[in-house]
Amino acid sequence: MRGPHGVPEQEVTVVRRPVRALVVAAAAGPTAVLAVVGVVVVGMRTRNQTVLTAVRRVNRAVTNPRQVRTAGQAGARDSLVRHTGRRSGRTYETPITAIPTPDGFVIGLAYGRRTDWLANVLAAGSATVVHDGHEHLVGHPQVVPLQDVADQLPDRQVRFTRFFGVEEYLVLRRVPARG
Repeated sequence: MRGPHGVPEQEVTVVRRPVRALVVAAAAGPTAVLAVVGVVVVGMRTRNQTVLTAVRRVNRAVTNPRQVRTAGQAGARDSLVRHTGRRSGRTYETPITAIPTPDGFVIGLAYGRRTDWLANVLAAGSATVVHDGHEHLVGHPQVVPLQDVADQLPDRQVRFTRFFGVEEYLVLRRVPARG
């Protein structure tokens, strides 16, 4: 049976309720969990929009609220990007993996360009990156292919990026504090 937009109803349900799908898989046993992980990895690598949307929704509902508590603090693995909503004008904080460079940061676009935080940063032309306990005002956002920044990334990050099919990075440059 097909749902809206011609997508099979089962796929629509997984995207609308990805957390429930994960709980059902976990309850079904290790084989089902491995199957879900396999679908996620293949979907991320092939840039399947259904899978990317489901993973993005799980992260927004489950992972991000937990990461926000420690992201950006000294010694934390993840950073925060603080950005302003392009329609609402509200300030948002999104956990990210920001890799410091001599003049700013690079951020892998694991879900591609279709994320609210990226659209907000591009629309505003600036944001604040909270990294290792310090706030950095950044601007001049530019989306570039992996090969343009690969030499600035740790080898482990390049391998991870290639494994999950991340093809683009956001480059942000430090700007002087507003006075």
